[in-house]
Amino acid sequence: MTSGLTLGIETSCDETAASVVTSDNVVLSSVVSSQVDLHARYGGVVPEVASRAHVGLINPVISQALVEAGIEPKDIDLVAATNGPGLVGSLLIGVSAAKALSLVWGKPYVGVNHLEAHLYSCFLEEPDLELPLVVLLVSGGHTILVSMEKHLEYTILGQTLDDAVGEAYDKVARYLGLGYPGGPVVDQLAETGENKITFPRPMLRDGYDFSFSGLKTAVINYVRNNPDTPIEDIATSFQEAVVEVLTTKARKAAIETKAKGLCIGGGVAANSRLREAIFDICLEDGLHPFVPSRAYCTDNAAMVAATGWRRFLQDGPTLLNTGANPNLKLPEKAHL
Repeated sequence: MTSGLTLGIETSCDETAASVVTSDNVVLSSVVSSQVDLHARYGGVVPEVASRAHVGLINPVISQALVEAGIEPKDIDLVAATNGPGLVGSLLIGVSAAKALSLVWGKPYVGVNHLEAHLYSCFLEEPDLELPLVVLLVSGGHTILVSMEKHLEYTILGQTLDDAVGEAYDKVARYLGLGYPGGPVVDQLAETGENKITFPRPMLRDGYDFSFSGLKTAVINYVRNNPDTPIEDIATSFQEAVVEVLTTKARKAAIETKAKGLCIGGGVAANSRLREAIFDICLEDGLHPFVPSRAYCTDNAAMVAATGWRRFLQDGPTLLNTGANPNLKLPEKAHL
């Protein structure tokens, strides 16, 4: 049996996920149960609904991950779970399950930072990525630009000062009546629209921090004043503004930090225009691009398992009296 098997558990928001990953990043199973349909009627994730759904799903999802991996509990070497950031009620379900299994199976437990796990989703598919890297982490809750100098060692170059980029997508989509989640729908509409509207590019040349609240407001005001504009053109113009801001800052960061590659991670990394733009700038600048497959952009437990094993080797097990932290930050050397 392969050594270094980690069971990863992810319940930070509205995905119940479990995965078994080897010490050399081979994913033996990755099971994700989505709650999108549960929350769609509310136009967003309802924390109480999410945590209750996790309670019913967590055991079947873990069992399925073990079955698909073709292993038994005795084969597991480490149990890892996301312990923050995220919705505290949801986090507690995964953390509690992981601790219980750790005690019952007599295996060490490691709490994993959700943001760090997204960074390491890149290494699931390309384990030999050469450092240093610049990673653009974009999701519904986060927009962070990170310089990754060494493994498990980072510098946060910039982050959003207000709305995360995924949050801006969802708010614009909600105003346009496109439902939840909004990002994929806006992305799809943008494929057939024209970039006719010059929306603002907030903080485009101002350092590495981001701001998307003003852009969201500009889109809403434009639609109010121009109700006959094709919705496809709104989507395209909004998306072009977002992608230009993200890629301009990421490109500048990669050049100034002398990075060898540029990666993206998080749910918004599934956006087709952003993926295309990252490849384009890397080709122009001679950088190595890495864009995770869409299955590893959204929340999953494979990234949690892989990151948990790295943390275990460096820091050892997490104490079982360590709880969940909904406001957990990415560990870093310094903030520039």
